[in-house]
Amino acid sequence: MRKLAILFITILLLASCQSAPITGETVTFANGSYQKVTAAELKSMLKDKDFVLVNVHIPMGTSIPETDLFIPYDKITVSENVWQLPAEKDSKIVLYCRSGRMSEIAAEELVNLGYTNVWNVADGMLGWEQAGFSLE
Repeated sequence: MRKLAILFITILLLASCQSAPITGETVTFANGSYQKVTAAELKSMLKDKDFVLVNVHIPMGTSIPETDLFIPYDKITVSENVWQLPAEKDSKIVLYCRSGRMSEIAAEELVNLGYTNVWNVADGMLGWEQAGFSLE
């Protein structure tokens, strides 16, 4: 009986150590929606990265570690840039800029193009730094 109790407690402890999936906050606009996450949520998402991380800030400067692409926010729908993004419209794409405004615009543009799994980092690199994380 004691072994069973120890096993049960071990299972509970292991289950509680697993992180909950990040869902973000849904931002809805006329043509659809995207998810907004905080810097801390992005940091957690980077542990098991399953997305393309895109810096859309212009001019290009610093970036969040593990950034995959740099595409200017106002050129994200230009054909020479769209090909860099995943072809599958349900691929997870996380966007950020310096403060969050440029990436909001880019998120809406990607949703308008038919992407269904778009995420934006609230407060961008400023929020990342305020949360105590470093930039590259």
